[in-house]
Amino acid sequence: MANKSEPVFKSYQMDQLIMFPPDIGETIPEKHLVRVVNRFVERLDLSSIIRRYPGGGSSSYHPRMMLKVLLYAYADKVYSSRRIAKSVRENLNYIWIAGWNKPDFRTINRFRLSIKDEIGEIFYSMVEMLFGDGYIKLENYFLDGTKIEANANKYSFVWKKSVKKNKAKLIANVEELLKRIDEENERENEAYGDKDLEEMGEEAGIDSEKLKAKAKELNEKLKNKPNDKETKKALKKIEGDYLPRLTKYEEQEELLGERNSYSKTDTDAVFMRMKEDHMRNGQLKPGYNVQIGTENQFIVGFSVHQRPGDTGTFIPHMEEIKNGLPKMPENIIADAGYGSEENYDYVDRHDFGNYIKYNNFRIEDTKKFKEDLFRTENLTYDIESDAYGCPNGKELKYTHTKSFKTENGYLTERLIYECGDCNGCLLREQCHKGKANRTIQVSHRLNYYRRIAKENLKSEIGWELRRLRGVEPESVFGDIKWNAGFRRFLLRGLKNTILEWGLISIGHNLRKMSLRLSKSFFCFVNSISDMLRLKFLPSFA
Repeated sequence: MANKSEPVFKSYQMDQLIMFPPDIGETIPEKHLVRVVNRFVERLDLSSIIRRYPGGGSSSYHPRMMLKVLLYAYADKVYSSRRIAKSVRENLNYIWIAGWNKPDFRTINRFRLSIKDEIGEIFYSMVEMLFGDGYIKLENYFLDGTKIEANANKYSFVWKKSVKKNKAKLIANVEELLKRIDEENERENEAYGDKDLEEMGEEAGIDSEKLKAKAKELNEKLKNKPNDKETKKALKKIEGDYLPRLTKYEEQEELLGERNSYSKTDTDAVFMRMKEDHMRNGQLKPGYNVQIGTENQFIVGFSVHQRPGDTGTFIPHMEEIKNGLPKMPENIIADAGYGSEENYDYVDRHDFGNYIKYNNFRIEDTKKFKEDLFRTENLTYDIESDAYGCPNGKELKYTHTKSFKTENGYLTERLIYECGDCNGCLLREQCHKGKANRTIQVSHRLNYYRRIAKENLKSEIGWELRRLRGVEPESVFGDIKWNAGFRRFLLRGLKNTILEWGLISIGHNLRKMSLRLSKSFFCFVNSISDMLRLKFLPSFA
């Protein structure tokens, strides 16, 4: 019998023959996240990925195993290929799902980059499974966006305005130089007709190709006149300064396209104002605008954009998810950042339920808003005379229409109404500060869509959807940014960031699936009417 004063320990031997049970899977619970990942990937059709592997040669790691490891890592909040490779060697769950394979970090990263064209197919296969298994109904689509910082230097910016300004100055210097060295009138008339070089520069435009041709011409001239100091000086200026700078500006303009800025270290990234600002001064940082649609806090659609504003991303996002979802959602719920005429028109044409706020929705029922009689929204409108009445009894009559296109090419109109005479009006100081008569811009079509949106949002269903919107995409972004610690892309380039966000979205959905499976039952939202009805979890076999 052991002495009571001596401690008792469990058996421990470093040289024991069996450190693990014969099947390490016995140590992993049935509803563990790694098993959820395993079952999901087993249901995927990976023929498009497998077809890329050439026949013969040395053996490769099976893409199904590699995809399991990659998706489990992202679901487990591990994003670095080196950390994933380390986990495959040391972590029991990774060892089990990898089947004792040990791919290194280069192999993992190469496989990750190789599936960038299939990430959408894999993601929407998951959404289809979620829909088929009853996790989502695709009734209500909660849309929101966030800005994620790019893997780029914060101070490596290139601005469109600066490029244009510097290029214009350079071209002016080039034109001045060309006018000095082209003094032979006969050659000018032969090359450019009756136009002088300044006219040629303005109409035809000076670019790098024309400047190269001019440098070649000067080189030929020097062969005949090797001691021409002025030509040598001009050629040195063109080849050593003007041509490299002009080529650089042209390359920058091509990279910019329709954007206002880009980063030198990730040329697809755009400088945007981020909420997560370490300097706390509204600093611009390179990043991407990520849009997601959620239901029951599952991500059911995503897109990545190079536009800082949410308004212009709505239609591209909806068009992108159209071919991926099993069916399009019935209702679209979004905040005021999406409430434009173009977006309302899209929702109307596609018969979606319009639950998109507009910029004045939150304040138009307040006392301050209603008492401001000079606001355009509070002016009285007479349909028959097509005129607005001001609080002083004067009329603002239609004068003309302004048309413009949005960044997506949507043509919209604003009707301009102007007061006949504001001189001597006692209420002028309250009405407007301008020297001219009061004018307002109105879109009757937009006002019509806003009335529909307001009616929907104020309904009982609309109130519930508005309440849910605050806990749908916002909670998902919070989980990804703070719980999962993903606030900056690791990969560079638009295609690679789409790939990375696709993996992040799949990983989030897998975690949600595992969480639901860990409970015997859960509260599942089928519709607003049975929002609190309990249903048993559908099997995910």
